[in-house]
Amino acid sequence: MTVLESMAPPTGGRFGDFGGRYVPESLVPACAALETAFREAWADATFHERLAELRSVYAGRPTALTPATTLSADLGITLMLKREDLAHTGSHKINNVLGQALLAQRMGKTRLIAETGAGQHGVATATAAALFGMRATIYMGERDMARQRLNVFRMELLGAEVIPVTAGSRTLKDATNEAMRGWVAAVEEAHFCLGSAAGPHPYPWLVRQFQRVIGEEARAQAAIQPDVVVACVGGGSNAAGTFAGFADTRARLVGVEAAGGAAMTHGRPGIVHGYRSMLLQDEQGQILEAESISAGLDYPGIGPEHAHLGALGRAEYVTVTDGEAVAALGRLARAEGIICALESAHAVAWVLRAAGTPELPAGSTVLLTLSGRGDKDMATLAGVTE
Repeated sequence: MTVLESMAPPTGGRFGDFGGRYVPESLVPACAALETAFREAWADATFHERLAELRSVYAGRPTALTPATTLSADLGITLMLKREDLAHTGSHKINNVLGQALLAQRMGKTRLIAETGAGQHGVATATAAALFGMRATIYMGERDMARQRLNVFRMELLGAEVIPVTAGSRTLKDATNEAMRGWVAAVEEAHFCLGSAAGPHPYPWLVRQFQRVIGEEARAQAAIQPDVVVACVGGGSNAAGTFAGFADTRARLVGVEAAGGAAMTHGRPGIVHGYRSMLLQDEQGQILEAESISAGLDYPGIGPEHAHLGALGRAEYVTVTDGEAVAALGRLARAEGIICALESAHAVAWVLRAAGTPELPAGSTVLLTLSGRGDKDMATLAGVTE
């Protein structure tokens, strides 16, 4: 049993001082029913067999652990890339969505509601809905829809209804607000398929459990156990899943935030979207807008388990600027022939910056999760580089 498995939250969903369930009274029964259903499913061998089958024959797991030979030689380290970009739909999001869709089917739900920023969670949700014969409603900020037009088209092609969100910053925070409102109105028929390791209990725990396949696979695949395990962090599902495989080892766990959305680095404790964590907020407790070239990291909070790991000192969190991420994406592409998502490029950028310094000494072995591929970001990058 890993450290994180033993830390599975009890009823109430606390990770130390963080987590919990701060939702309208109308959603308390829905959250409680979801927790009960998940606990029952997670203890059911038949559920795990069906999920394992879907991961294998549909999602294409296990994903590869690829040695980054050129960058390793250039940087004086051993760099291994966990390739979630190779999973069906192009990112780690499919791991969580297949699990939640299977759980929703078990609960008798006929519709999936989801929020999305970069669009990859929306695409994965639309994909699972098509596979399971469900309806899908995806809330997406108007600003994100403009910079992720390809993913909007993919969601609609898969049969999902994509609802533009025009409030606030028109990004992921506001899409999450509207998705939760949509869930309140349709709770009897719909399951809220939350995409990150955030939200009210049981979501942070549930999502981490569905994503832990990343870390468990990587740990089994690595011929040399890593000194450092790195992943990008917005809400933090790919990092939570990656860290779950290594939390009981001696590896350093490093989460890389976007400099303009660094809730762990610059935030204070507060409550948003049904959970307590580190948030970007002003002196009056009003949530501040996050800014990032990466739509998936453009979020003012971080998952409560990450806040807890940071408070314990078990994981450390660093920041990377837009410019560093863009440069890192280009360098990885030219060195290894892999075009990763802008989210993942933040993790790559930290390794490029830290290698050969006391932060990441020469000779270190590094395992880095590439959370997704960069197809969705080509229009953004073309605008940056023109």
